[in-house]
Amino acid sequence: MPRPVVDADDSKASVRKWLREVLAGREDPEGFFAMCVSVLGHQETRSQFQSLIQPLSAANRSLHAALTSVYQGYFHKTEDDELELALALSTLEMKDHQLSTPGTESRLQQPGDTPSQGSSVHLNSVSQPQGSSHTQQADVRGQRKKKHLAQTGPWGMVCPPQITQETELQKSTNVDKGGKGTTGTSQSAYVSRPPASFSTQKTVLKSDQTMEEGDLNRTEKPKRSRNRRKRREGGGQQVVGLPSSPSAPSPVLLWFRRDLRLCDNPALIGSLEVGAPVIPVFIWSPEEEEGPGITVAMGGACKYWLHQALSCFRSSLECIGSHLIFLKANGEGHGVGSSLHTLRELIKETGARTVLANALYEPWLKERDDVVVSALQEVGVQCKVFHSYCLRDPYSVSTEGVGLRGIGSVSHFMSCCRQNPGSALGVPLEPPGSLPTPAHWPQGVCLDNLELARMPRRKDGTMVDWAFNIRKSWDFSEEGAHARLEAFLHDGVYRYEKESGRADAPNTSSLSPYLHFGQLSPRWLLWDAKGARCRPPKFQRKLAWRDLAYWQLTLFPDLPWESLRPPYKNLRWSNDRGHLKAWQRGRTGYPLVDAAMRQLWLTGWMNNYMRHVVASFLIAYLHLPWQDGYRWFQDTLLDADVAIDAMMWQNGGMCGLDHWNFVMHPTDAAMTCDPYGSYVRKWCPELADLPDELIHKPWKCPASMLRRAGVVFGQTYPDRIITDLEERRSRSLQDVALVRKEFGQFVDKRTGCDLVPLPPRLVSEALGSSHRNGGVAAEAKQFLLPVITRMEFKHQLEDPDADAASNPYNAVLKGYVSRKRDETIAFLNERDFTASVMYEGTQRKERLESDYRRMEGLPTPPAPQGRARRTPKAKDKFSLVPGGVVTSLR
Repeated sequence: MPRPVVDADDSKASVRKWLREVLAGREDPEGFFAMCVSVLGHQETRSQFQSLIQPLSAANRSLHAALTSVYQGYFHKTEDDELELALALSTLEMKDHQLSTPGTESRLQQPGDTPSQGSSVHLNSVSQPQGSSHTQQADVRGQRKKKHLAQTGPWGMVCPPQITQETELQKSTNVDKGGKGTTGTSQSAYVSRPPASFSTQKTVLKSDQTMEEGDLNRTEKPKRSRNRRKRREGGGQQVVGLPSSPSAPSPVLLWFRRDLRLCDNPALIGSLEVGAPVIPVFIWSPEEEEGPGITVAMGGACKYWLHQALSCFRSSLECIGSHLIFLKANGEGHGVGSSLHTLRELIKETGARTVLANALYEPWLKERDDVVVSALQEVGVQCKVFHSYCLRDPYSVSTEGVGLRGIGSVSHFMSCCRQNPGSALGVPLEPPGSLPTPAHWPQGVCLDNLELARMPRRKDGTMVDWAFNIRKSWDFSEEGAHARLEAFLHDGVYRYEKESGRADAPNTSSLSPYLHFGQLSPRWLLWDAKGARCRPPKFQRKLAWRDLAYWQLTLFPDLPWESLRPPYKNLRWSNDRGHLKAWQRGRTGYPLVDAAMRQLWLTGWMNNYMRHVVASFLIAYLHLPWQDGYRWFQDTLLDADVAIDAMMWQNGGMCGLDHWNFVMHPTDAAMTCDPYGSYVRKWCPELADLPDELIHKPWKCPASMLRRAGVVFGQTYPDRIITDLEERRSRSLQDVALVRKEFGQFVDKRTGCDLVPLPPRLVSEALGSSHRNGGVAAEAKQFLLPVITRMEFKHQLEDPDADAASNPYNAVLKGYVSRKRDETIAFLNERDFTASVMYEGTQRKERLESDYRRMEGLPTPPAPQGRARRTPKAKDKFSLVPGGVVTSLR
């Protein structure tokens, strides 16, 4: 059906504009031809197209030939084919009209169109001619894009101009002042943009981005949706992808790793903007995941979560019409189990010419990704890696203008981010409603064949289901991540600032596993946290700690197994494997430590405060090396993150860039995190009948109390594996003093701070441009940097033989006041104050009545015998008891 004739000059100007896009490589020939048919109409295109592309015959013969081929293929169809096409279009148009929302325009109007111009149609890719598919898609894009903006509003997959993941196709997509979109690709830019008025009012991002709560993302956030989850569920009704057609371009390989989500996924949105069928793939290569040294990057608990998360994510993709292909890397190519070789085979099978992925920042994985990108680009495959796993790309953080003083602390890291701001964070991306699918799916393997959740078997053949409690405790889906975030922002966030250390109350978010596997992006979490009515800085700083850990890992790739402070590599650690096993299984005899380790074993998680408790016990009291604790955490934690675990265990082991200025006492700490013993009773039920005052010190219970509670040491509950806590803590300090004295070249005699060799990257930043330009050959020279050192260690330089008790800077948390006692005293004070106010009110009322009687000449009542006084014999020693009453009780 021919379109109404539009202004010839405007039409030719539009055609010339998009011809330049074709020459620049941002548009394919078929898309250009489809645009010509959409703007000029069928007859005008037939008569004018060849003259429009005539200049290309001399400038670009190959492009001219391609356009001519598309033109001939479109206009050489028979009349029978056109009749069949018209019938199919009319049927689909009727269905689309029934599904479309009222009041929505059928398509974006072309320049010169009148409001009454014809409606767009949806074309079935199976029955359509080669060229006409693009003709109809040009109209479909306009309708869907405008309808999607009307449905989702400012949060509908917004990609602000400042977003760091902007692709070339994004750059060619414009939004005019009236809010109407003009797409620069034939296959549609699938991510909808907001009107310009919204961009200027709501998404103006300042350049000085930082990691502080007020500076992490200086963006005025749109009003937070009260029911975002329902909006995500309704996203499946949106149609943003297009089915593939016989003339569709080569598919895009969307390589998923630790980004198993639809919401705020830059690589996913980038694949839509290519305008080609999308093939999501997951490649499992355990050898590459492990990396060098003893990292235990993917332990048993992590593998189990990954298995469940992949299953949930596959279902999410199927809900939007796509599929997830599982592949296991084979042993050929670059290294053992090469992802590169697997990708090459997949590209050969599918004909894909583009590979997209989200970046990973572990040094060995980044090196792997760099090799993959370089190798594929050499054979003409376009590769793009998007930043989304951290708020700040750790390889972009610089110390220039800040210096190295205080390095290792989160305050220093945030200062570096403030002084050297990176790209703006941008607005979180909403999930797509559908994905364009390929004509043929590549052959994958079953998820079970990856052997991520394989359970051990006993000698009799029965399976040991060690993950039973983990399955009961967690929802592994992306929807579960958002539900947990919403629950935390409606409840726990209000107690987080002061009560996040409580083990007996759900005051923490428990979002770390979802962040680790990318089911929740840090950007989405930050925006939601900043949009909550309660915005605790402590919670937002946790994201800065996470970025700091990855920055340290990029600076020190051996962080998971090698102590950063040279003297501490020679500490005299214990080799008692019995103590290590008791700690791992929660059988140390110290209830708080045992409860935490049992929670870890059964559910794969414990809060940050409890991680400090068990780490201090392992290092400071059992004298076991921090590497043992790190490896156990990596194997049992669902959120086992190499960067975070390595940084925290190094700091706890006294050899990291920062020093913990505390050591958690295994019993005193319980008075703060579990004052009523609820946490211990849950995970150590054999102690449930002990009183609150003694449940954390059962060895102090009388024998009769233990008998009534059914506690028998060595049988129902283990004996303490160590009893001399103070002596062992003192010995730990003496060991540190000994190695610091032996390796004095790594201790600053003036300040007492430890010295750490600088990595080359920090050396380059410290020396400035002269080193970067080759003016200073500093690689062969070792630079030592003073780092944060605990005061009690500095004091040892003056008195190396002093024990822990005599050290004025002893970091053990002594003098812990029972939270229960504090709460009791507060209650009594409040009650006494209330009683005092009531008594004063009664006295005032009596005085007023007495004054009134005197004024009226009435007799005053006699005063009570005796005088009010305090008595220690009363139940409440602070109560005021009339003297006459006390006399009568004697």
